[in-house]
Amino acid sequence: MESVVQTFRRKDGEKRVSVLRLEIDYELMTLHDAILAEDLDLINQTKQRLEQLRCELLQLEVY
Repeated sequence: MESVVQTFRRKDGEKRVSVLRLEIDYELMTLHDAILAEDLDLINQTKQRLEQLRCELLQLEVY
């Protein structure tokens, strides 16, 4: 039973990793635009979001 649960989590995790990579790409584009516009608030918000996504990605890649 445990192996079934691990397999399900692994497949679910693989899907989430793909989504996370897309989200990171989007946030990087947002950060680029914010830097060009010199929007400090958006720069800081985007950096925080990227940090959250990075942490989640690292947790999923460990398993």
